[in-house]
Amino acid sequence: MKNTTIFDNTEIAFSLKSDSELERAYFLFKMISNEPLVRIGTAVTNFALKAHLPVKGLIRATVFDHFCGGVSEEDCIPVIDKMYTKGVSSVLDYSVEGKEEEAQFDEALEKILHIIEFADEKDAIPFGVFKPTGFGRFLIWQKKTEGTPLTSEEEQEWDRIVERFDKVCKKAYDCDVALLIDGEESWMQDAADDLVTEMMRKYNKEKAIVYNTLQLYRHDRFEFLRKLHAQAKVEGFKIGVKIVRGAYMEKEIERAQEKGYPSPICKDKNATDENFNTTLKYILENVEDIAVFIGTHNEYSSALAIDLMKQLGIAKDDFRVWFGQLYGMSDHISFNVADLGYNIAKYLPFGPVRDVMPYLIRRAEENTSVAGQTSRELNLLSTEKKRRKL
Repeated sequence: MKNTTIFDNTEIAFSLKSDSELERAYFLFKMISNEPLVRIGTAVTNFALKAHLPVKGLIRATVFDHFCGGVSEEDCIPVIDKMYTKGVSSVLDYSVEGKEEEAQFDEALEKILHIIEFADEKDAIPFGVFKPTGFGRFLIWQKKTEGTPLTSEEEQEWDRIVERFDKVCKKAYDCDVALLIDGEESWMQDAADDLVTEMMRKYNKEKAIVYNTLQLYRHDRFEFLRKLHAQAKVEGFKIGVKIVRGAYMEKEIERAQEKGYPSPICKDKNATDENFNTTLKYILENVEDIAVFIGTHNEYSSALAIDLMKQLGIAKDDFRVWFGQLYGMSDHISFNVADLGYNIAKYLPFGPVRDVMPYLIRRAEENTSVAGQTSRELNLLSTEKKRRKL
């Protein structure tokens, strides 16, 4: 068993939280641990926002401020600066989802370009990030993945997607800011993989600037990485990958059943953990060719990465290896890993309260469904509350 006691120091974990912020976090996770409550809360919140009821202030003071950095980049600065005093960097994540129009995609592009410039100015922000569907309609990605011919209008749409990708990757390259490209549903991902690989080929000649995301609850992703590695060695480019367990499991399983194809998801949680840890080991053993952002809230995998780095003689601050968690979650991993001297960044979502709600609802549901995640958070918060009383 890996030594996960390195994450038990709650004084370090919550050093930035005031007593009232600690109480708020405890209250929120207590709520999130109650599944029916999350369902009701989600429905009520959606209704209140649609009906334009004055609930923004309440949302902002509770769940929004716990899981988000602010409504704009500038609004996030105090959070970014505060975390950086403890060695924790930030990844500004413009968390507005589900757009469908060209004007909105252009707006998202401008936003990401602005964030890259913003990151270029601040050492505390080492990465930019975006979702492929932020730059083009899901349907276009799906048709490309399935090999369905596009209409001539759709071909033009696709060309504009490629153009947006290239623009943002070039900007990242020029500013020397690494760029994480999120993974999405399997039935659109092949097209995204192909396009991201094309960008790596173009912009990762000296080092990894462009990073693809591997969702390792998919049993085929380790093999995908090995093939990409072989290709990169032949063609002479570096690979950047963010590894995560994954975010669309229910959707993936339902669709596979509905359409009658084998599920792309590992058979159980154990198989997923094994897939993640095997991939992690492979990457660290090939760090000369592959840079990694280890996106995990799993203590065992985090401890494993630290052990492997020691064994392989990879320096703690080697820029090719980053750890990452979401803001508002797993501070016991983030701040203790930072305290040990490793590279670590929190995903810091931001955006208008109304637009960020789908993201927040997904976070709440995810916390409810991940066995042990919420109770671990509650235990740590309660330990820290007791420690402060003493």
